[in-house]
Amino acid sequence: MPDTKKAILFDLGGTLVQYCDSNEFPTILEQGIINIRNYLYLNGLLQVSQEEISKRVLIEDYENEDYRVRPLEHRLMRIFQLPNEVCSDELFVTMCKCFMTPFFKLAQLYDDSIPVLRQLSFDGYRIAIVSNSLWGCPVHLWREEIKRHGLNKLIDSAVFCRDVGWRKPAQQIYKYVLEKLSASAEDCLFIGDDPCWDFYGPRAVGIPAVLLDRSGIMREITADRIENLYQIFEMIYPCRDYKKNDSIREC
Repeated sequence: MPDTKKAILFDLGGTLVQYCDSNEFPTILEQGIINIRNYLYLNGLLQVSQEEISKRVLIEDYENEDYRVRPLEHRLMRIFQLPNEVCSDELFVTMCKCFMTPFFKLAQLYDDSIPVLRQLSFDGYRIAIVSNSLWGCPVHLWREEIKRHGLNKLIDSAVFCRDVGWRKPAQQIYKYVLEKLSASAEDCLFIGDDPCWDFYGPRAVGIPAVLLDRSGIMREITADRIENLYQIFEMIYPCRDYKKNDSIREC
């Protein structure tokens, strides 16, 4: 892959920041719902039983087959059967924060994220984060999360599914970020850890993609696969020698 790209697009969770895996998600989901239930109870707004809440959580735990976003606020309104007269922007902001707190607490920035982003930025690449969000979580919470990890200073743009109304791998989200960066598909490179969302999805709209396989278990994809972010330099700088924790040097 020659050094001709102008923009590098990164997934967030599992790529730049480690969150929970699929086995941990049910516990994290349960804790988020408990947080909201406790908040509503303390404020005299809880009107539904725990049994009914649990049933409705199971009903709401899915994504649309056409990848259209299902906003978190709407799901929570249905789960807790909140009447329109008590609903407000302030209430939804608080409920969404309660929901996301257990998830964000697990976050750990990967060791290679900052050095790689810093080097790419220094080399003149435009950098964007392109990510789905848990249960259609509002964008402002994710922008705060990016800032908390210091990623906001190293990127040019961040696009989440709520910005567009469509989740990866819908073509709309990739096309949206191309417009935002004023870049063509062939000028970009997408890097992420999910084969569907971050590899085949961007490739469907003409964006070259590299699969990040940190655990080394997706070996069925033999080409354009890396196991850490440092290895991306071997692909975009084929005539250079790059070593972890070192600078990029001309051969």
